[in-house]
Amino acid sequence: MRKRRLLPTIAKNIDKTLSGLYYNKQAPAWTFVFLLCLYALTLFFLMTITKSQSTISIFGTPVHVNTFAGVFSSLANICVILLVVFCRKRGFITALLILICQFPILGVQLFKLHRTATIPGAFTNLFTIMACGIIYVNKTMVEKYQKNSHYQAITDSLTGLPNRFACTELMESFIKSGVNFVLVSIDLNNFKNINDIMGHEIGNKVLSEIAYRWRVLADARKTKTVDFVARLGGDEFALVIMGYNSPADVADTIKSYKKKLEETITIDNCDYFMTACFGCAEFPDDAQDTTSLFSCADAALHEIKRLNSSNCILRFSNNLLKTEQNLEIERKLRTALDSDSILFFLQPQYDASHKLLGFEALARIKDTDDSFMRPDEFIPVAEKTGLIDRVDIDVFRKAACFLGEILKKTDTNITISTNISVRHLMKNNFIDEIKDVLSTSGVPADRFEIEITESIMIDSAEKALQRINDVKKLGIKVAIDDFGTGFSSLSYLNKFPADSLKIDKSFIDVMNSNDSTKQYVAAIISIGHTLNLKVISEGVEILEQLETLKNIGCDCIQGFLWGRPMPPEEAAKLI
Repeated sequence: MRKRRLLPTIAKNIDKTLSGLYYNKQAPAWTFVFLLCLYALTLFFLMTITKSQSTISIFGTPVHVNTFAGVFSSLANICVILLVVFCRKRGFITALLILICQFPILGVQLFKLHRTATIPGAFTNLFTIMACGIIYVNKTMVEKYQKNSHYQAITDSLTGLPNRFACTELMESFIKSGVNFVLVSIDLNNFKNINDIMGHEIGNKVLSEIAYRWRVLADARKTKTVDFVARLGGDEFALVIMGYNSPADVADTIKSYKKKLEETITIDNCDYFMTACFGCAEFPDDAQDTTSLFSCADAALHEIKRLNSSNCILRFSNNLLKTEQNLEIERKLRTALDSDSILFFLQPQYDASHKLLGFEALARIKDTDDSFMRPDEFIPVAEKTGLIDRVDIDVFRKAACFLGEILKKTDTNITISTNISVRHLMKNNFIDEIKDVLSTSGVPADRFEIEITESIMIDSAEKALQRINDVKKLGIKVAIDDFGTGFSSLSYLNKFPADSLKIDKSFIDVMNSNDSTKQYVAAIISIGHTLNLKVISEGVEILEQLETLKNIGCDCIQGFLWGRPMPPEEAAKLI
């Protein structure tokens, strides 16, 4: 019963909100009353001073009180004109009645009492009527134009449904009122085929028919909820659902719109069968503002379209935002690869005496706002989508070109290392790609080092060993990256023809606060030296870490303490 009482109230709020968008607000009712009272008061003073024979002194000069009759007469006319300006039709009619009713009084005074002083008053009234008429007609035309402009601003011109702006304003009003509601983003399936095959005119008729059906369903209040339908653009619609008691009510309402959509649409003797996907987000559980609500509903919509499931309705959940973000990152990553805009930065590597040995080449991608995307955001996406191969070889090629230019100008003996994913390393054409880069850049192979993670020794040790041997035959060095974070066997490590080990930053961070970790780092260094490997510590950021690493025999240092990743131009200056 309580819900039934609430539904008319919610529906009334929707109508009130839309009316506020469609029409300009009139002056409040008290303005009309105030102007009438002010006019009556002015008229009273006018009649009083007209009959008075008194005089007053102004700066020592005696002045008859009835001299001010013209002032109050003008004030009365101003009140009449303001009625027309602020109170529209009601004010105009009232002003006409007031002014016209004065003519009989002026006529009696002129023709019966022979008061010729009333002639200016009659003409003043006549001119005031003309002014009121001009103001009213002009204001009516302006308001008609404004009303039409407001209507176009909040209405979709094709379907007549409210547009995104109107939908957003309605949602804002409910957010301010604290009313719970569900936003449903709707996207028609395969609508592009209708436009491409049958033409845009037929496509527009289909959209208009769908909009008509949904508008009739919403206006009829046949669902258990109060609904509002808007067209966002193209084949995208939005449904705002209020007045529900449970998620089941929302689901039933969406199914009602789904069922109405899937009824056969016949246009020009051709039948069309439409379906759609529905993504839902609720205020305030899923988001607290309109922008976030649209994002959440769209995330659910995109996920249901991606899944291509028979269930075409999906409620937003937090894990969908990660999926949505990954899709956006993948799009940016593909754009950067296609436009050859992957950048590389170089982080210097030093020996313990602070002599420059080389650089690690790191991939960088600029975001749309010209800032850099975080590697821990785009690298996992690149690995998951299989784009990491293209990123690896792109960075390797550009770093090789950089080193080739440096070698033409200097006699430096620096080395550049690049990360290679296990997936990329195992590709059949990997060696051919490396050979091509070496040939193009003209850089000797022994100036390069590839970094691979120790997980390769677990995943496919025999094949990996063969591939690494192929790399070594080219003359390229090999480093085992992030050593200590995996579960590699020492027997495998002994077989691998690596040149260096890189200790992961996570151990360096806590090395001086945890004695067991310090001993673990020392053990890794000892193992590396036993296997005749150079040991590099990553992530060295403070002086205490550097001193500890020197004391336990670490060979090389990489980290913010001695050098952050830098663009190639700065690296060239450092060399």
